[in-house]
Amino acid sequence: MQERIHKLLAHAGYGSRRACEELVRTARVTVNGKAAQVGDKATLGTDDLRVDGRRVRAEKLVYFLVNKPPGFLCTNADPEGRRMVGNLLVGVPERVYPVGRLDGDSRGLVLLTNDGDLAAKLTHPRNEVPKTYEAEVEGRVTSEDVKKLQGGVWLSEGKTGATEVKVLKANLSHSKIEITLREGRNREVRRMLVKLGHAVRTLTRIRIGPLSLRGLGVGKYRQLHQDEIKELVKVVERQVRRAGQKTTEAGAGGAAANKAAARKAKYAPGGRAPVTKPGSRRGLAASRGKREKVPEGGKRKVYDFTL
Repeated sequence: MQERIHKLLAHAGYGSRRACEELVRTARVTVNGKAAQVGDKATLGTDDLRVDGRRVRAEKLVYFLVNKPPGFLCTNADPEGRRMVGNLLVGVPERVYPVGRLDGDSRGLVLLTNDGDLAAKLTHPRNEVPKTYEAEVEGRVTSEDVKKLQGGVWLSEGKTGATEVKVLKANLSHSKIEITLREGRNREVRRMLVKLGHAVRTLTRIRIGPLSLRGLGVGKYRQLHQDEIKELVKVVERQVRRAGQKTTEAGAGGAAANKAAARKAKYAPGGRAPVTKPGSRRGLAASRGKREKVPEGGKRKVYDFTL
């Protein structure tokens, strides 16, 4: 079955769909000897699909959890030659890449996979897959700080989404909190806390959806079990459905608002009340009360049709 090329490349472990689109856009991909274009389709195994001259073959989907130490980057290429989270995986033949980002100064849970579909759903902000962090910060985190974090904090690109916050420890010198986000802006947790006057000492991601850091040492990794993969897919698909429902409801709400606005305009000065025919249901209903007509001058003139 034919599929879009960037989707096939993502399945084969060449990166996220967006990264694979960029491979196509920069003329690094060919299909049957011809340069591919964004939007082209192919059949893996039938068509000769190549990246940088190397034939693309379907890989077995694999999933790894890594406890990233500070100083490692969540990328598959760094022009400065810095350490990358993928360097921690030894003897893994599949081409895997980190799902989302965790800044170099932070530590904790990172998922690496060659499943492009799952990676796209996990990282799309619309799907609101929860990610939980444990932060040790300067100063005492107060109940007022917690309310501000839960309500959203204004950053340069706008207000953050609502968060779940739990204070684990608080004294005059420092505090430890657990914070859950459902979006993934750049260094978001650090920026939110600094905005409230709390510099971050350490930041550790401890959960991604149902996946937990528990039992995994710093710098260590392990492959996900089948039941963990099923549970992760289940959670992600549920979030995708919820996102779709919200979009549908928002569209319906917008249509209702448009109808209400049109109705309001219809009855505004210069507008006109609905015309009813004598003997019709609407006409009979009108005959029991009052109907009004709005003249051009804007003053309402009331006609009494009461029998």
